[in-house]
Amino acid sequence: MPVPLAPYPAPPAPYTPPPANGAQSQLVCSGCRNLLLYPVGATSVCCAVCNAVTAVPPPGTEMAQLVCGGCHTLLMYIRGATSVQCSCCHTVNLALEANQVAHVNCGNCRMLLMYQYGARSVKCAVCNFVTSVGVTTSTTEQKFNT
Repeated sequence: MPVPLAPYPAPPAPYTPPPANGAQSQLVCSGCRNLLLYPVGATSVCCAVCNAVTAVPPPGTEMAQLVCGGCHTLLMYIRGATSVQCSCCHTVNLALEANQVAHVNCGNCRMLLMYQYGARSVKCAVCNFVTSVGVTTSTTEQKFNT
């Protein structure tokens, strides 16, 4: 009795060489947090330091960066996210867009402070003074904006 043959395996995806202009992009390694460069069009990147494989975001995804408030590690995230959890210290950081923040000078030491738009007060990290910002624009904020 003849033995049925297994179907031929699917051929591997054709090799797509990197763009001729050598265009590269960058992302942060999901393992060791090193900055990785990769050719545009790659779907994943293997880190040469820790061998972690990091998925590349889909083309057209706009990325943003912030510094973790807990351990000061540079974090990259997809623009539009409202919060980002640090993979090193697990701190949850607020990811605010430029139009979601306001500035005021500390009422005690005059340090320029940034706070979430709509907050009623902000505490200075330098001198611990609490500056009221309220709903109306403060005179200090008016001076900064003019």
